[in-house]
Amino acid sequence: MRLLRFCGFLSLLLALLLAPGASRAQTDNPDLLLVLAADGSGSIDEDEFKLQREGYAAAIRDPRVVAAIQSGYGGAIAVAMIEWGAPTSQHIIVDWTVIRDQASADGFAAAILAAPRKAFGYNSISNAIAYSATLMRESGLVAPRKVIDVSGDGPQIGGMPLERIRNETIDEDITINALAINNKDGMLRGPGGMPLDEHYRRDVIGGFGAFVEVAESRADLNRALLKKLIREIADSRPTGRALAAR
Repeated sequence: MRLLRFCGFLSLLLALLLAPGASRAQTDNPDLLLVLAADGSGSIDEDEFKLQREGYAAAIRDPRVVAAIQSGYGGAIAVAMIEWGAPTSQHIIVDWTVIRDQASADGFAAAILAAPRKAFGYNSISNAIAYSATLMRESGLVAPRKVIDVSGDGPQIGGMPLERIRNETIDEDITINALAINNKDGMLRGPGGMPLDEHYRRDVIGGFGAFVEVAESRADLNRALLKKLIREIADSRPTGRALAAR
């Protein structure tokens, strides 16, 4: 009788372990590690903050994004969202989440909308990138592609040297992309008065396949976020300096 019970227990345990989708978030490696690093600094007023949060939530739950996720080899990505401001202000808004279907995408979007605003101060893009890279490094997750998605409406102002942090991050096989947001008063300028998107192209992005998307206005933010997210997820090429090493 004891042997029969033990065998029954083993059969039940084996069935649970082999059930479709069982513990896949813990056992499967995602196709992509993606950190959404959103500007929450003092230049983002409450209206823009609300639009930004709603834009990220709408993009991540969009069926076209879910389809892009499911088209990958593993059919899943791991995503975390942070908001950043001053050199001492980087905050996890939604921790690492494996997204593989509409339900998990909807859950991540709901968490974005529910989280309180935390960032303060002004524009350390370099510290935001460094924080995002550390978040990847300490996640315990492994993926063939790693991307940091930085959005902002202003230039680098303070913190660690941007060029050094960018290069160190790329050396970890991470690609840095950017979204330049045109605010209500016109796009803030970069060093020497250069357009913000040019500053991002020259100084912020890096790694194989890196690109800058521009939101021409607040009303254009949803379109830009959706386009950028689909492009990052659908791209199956290596990230960081991976291509040069092969």
